[in-house]
Amino acid sequence: MGMWASLDPMWEMPAEKRIFGAVLLFSWTVYLWETFLAQRQRRIYKTTTHVPLELGQIMDSETFEKSRLYQLDKSTFSFWSGLYSEIEGTLILLFGGIPYLWRLSGRFCGYAGFGPEYETPAPDPSYVVLQFTYIVSALLQKGFKVLLTFTFQVLVTIYADYIAPLFDKFTPLPEGTLKQEIEIMAKNIDFPLTKVYVVEGSKRSSHSNAYFYGFFKNKRIVLFDTLLEEYSVLNKDIQEEPGMEPRNDGEGDSEEIKAKVKMNSFLCFFLFAVLIGRKELFAAFGFYDSQPTLIGLLIIFQFIFSPYNEVLSFCLTVLSRRFEFQADAFAKKLGKAKDLYSALIKLNKDNLGFPVSDWLFSMWHYSHPPLLERLQALKTSKQE
Repeated sequence: MGMWASLDPMWEMPAEKRIFGAVLLFSWTVYLWETFLAQRQRRIYKTTTHVPLELGQIMDSETFEKSRLYQLDKSTFSFWSGLYSEIEGTLILLFGGIPYLWRLSGRFCGYAGFGPEYETPAPDPSYVVLQFTYIVSALLQKGFKVLLTFTFQVLVTIYADYIAPLFDKFTPLPEGTLKQEIEIMAKNIDFPLTKVYVVEGSKRSSHSNAYFYGFFKNKRIVLFDTLLEEYSVLNKDIQEEPGMEPRNDGEGDSEEIKAKVKMNSFLCFFLFAVLIGRKELFAAFGFYDSQPTLIGLLIIFQFIFSPYNEVLSFCLTVLSRRFEFQADAFAKKLGKAKDLYSALIKLNKDNLGFPVSDWLFSMWHYSHPPLLERLQALKTSKQE
């Protein structure tokens, strides 16, 4: 009873003080958890001094050691940077930095001549958001989910066909062995492929990637030029290397994940509409006499939603990793385990990082399974 009795004064505190204390407690809990994970990974950097057997053919000892030392330096910087950011954020909250900066910005606006007389009356934003949420919910309940999904797919297609080419060069993949192999595989699995493009992603990064988009019977595949080892549509004199399999590395996320993200947005706006009118939320951060909508957005989405966002992020990470393993299992089913094993190793050439990860650090942070985990999962089938 003594332990629980000691908590009674905390529950008797005003609601705004309980909210403020909970926000600080959760912030430091997340920081300590992230630091614990980072130290586990740092231990891996220190103790793993030899190239894993699976990667011996693509990474020499010198490159491995440089990567290891770089990651050690990076982890040291991240520790001190994270500690500084956490202390800074705590001090800003404890000493009323947010309301002070808000008042200061108001004074600057006044000096610039933008006083209250320039403000145009507007409807209560919480009411607008709430009404919007009700409309969306009603549409979903009345069977308009298909219409919304179709509209989303159309917008994605418009972006990929008309907006993305403004920033990157998209070139149709020329006729040849590579295109034939892709078309044959698409036909074998009943994938309605209509076009294959190569995007000039090497201008910005050496990162390798591939994705597909489209709806119904109109699907397109996009390959980053960094994927095409010894072959590029920008250098047609170099002969293409056959057998290189395209791979989705994140941009072609599962429709299930996209649907969850969209529904999460509706839920967040609904909760925002419910919470924006709670005066104790503003009072917890030093706003006793006013409830600015912009500050409400900051408080609710950055602080109040933090626990929910952490849990949601982890769940989506787990789901994404599950889909990646399912994709690898599908390759096994097609008899492509050996080819995928080889392709994953080749891809690691362009996306070099430190290839060994602590299992807990990896589970929390990586939306794609580490290379060694995927190779281990494919190893039995490869041997068969």
